[in-house]
Amino acid sequence: MTTEFANAAHTDPQTIPVIDVSSAISGTDIQSVANAIHAAAADHGFFYISGHGIDPALMEQAFAVSKDFFELPETDKSKVAVDTHQRGWMAQGMSRLQGAKTYDLKEVFFWGTDTAPDDPDVIAGKPLCAVNQWPTDFPRLHAELTPYYDAVCYAARRVMAAVAVSLDKPTGFFDAAFEKPLARGQLVYYPASTAADEAEERFGVAPHTDFGVLTVLLQDNSGGLQVRAKSGDWIEAPPIPGTLVCNIGDLLARWSNNRFSSTVHRVINRSNGARYSIPVFFDPHTDTIVDPVDLGVSSADSKYRPVRAGDHIMSRNSKSFSHYKA
Repeated sequence: MTTEFANAAHTDPQTIPVIDVSSAISGTDIQSVANAIHAAAADHGFFYISGHGIDPALMEQAFAVSKDFFELPETDKSKVAVDTHQRGWMAQGMSRLQGAKTYDLKEVFFWGTDTAPDDPDVIAGKPLCAVNQWPTDFPRLHAELTPYYDAVCYAARRVMAAVAVSLDKPTGFFDAAFEKPLARGQLVYYPASTAADEAEERFGVAPHTDFGVLTVLLQDNSGGLQVRAKSGDWIEAPPIPGTLVCNIGDLLARWSNNRFSSTVHRVINRSNGARYSIPVFFDPHTDTIVDPVDLGVSSADSKYRPVRAGDHIMSRNSKSFSHYKA
């Protein structure tokens, strides 16, 4: 195993802060949480949250059913092969992020809010609005994953309320945009990285920024998440029991007119065993117009033109995943 490839420094809580969001969840003191999020989002673009109120048993259940799903035969997983709406199972080799030398070393199962086929957004074919592909032969996946997903979305709404306050807006500023969010989830399985992978400069996930607004990540104890600090140095974002990792995506950096940072990060699994993670990309409704002017920036000072959330995310997806290509 090479020693030069994908090195990163160890970190402490002062580098990537841990924010207790319990008072934002309860609504008792959202301002102090907003202040902490603003500092972290501006300085790092990454922070951990504790006090999120999600039952640890739901986290364990989500990891357990994820592991069992990925251990199914490929013929079973292929029954829900990923579609162009970003729903279903994606095999290894199908993800190659822009600028990467090779494909990512991972398998993924994608899902989102449970949506009916007659939903107006689905009928209209709006970006990323689709019916989930749950495996009918493995009903546990839907049954045991949904409670965790619902709990994460609740916590994420409260975090976004704090984000609004941090940008001098009312707590309910983002409510309409997230009444029917995209909120796409991923189960991710990373096999252990080998010397051959490192020789090819293959990551679990190559360096990238997230496409949307807010990512809420549950990672197992394997380690491997690395963040590029403002200095340009890579630092570890190690697992901290009971916490979730949050990071700012490109759309929120854009919405904030770069007051918040969308930070480059990557994953490499050197644990010698499987690594599992569960990110939820908490993004607004596909038709949401993201415009810095709406967050108090003058037209003259705005660095970005308005963009539709779903169009922006789909544009990035189409450049990174092979199932979009002819």
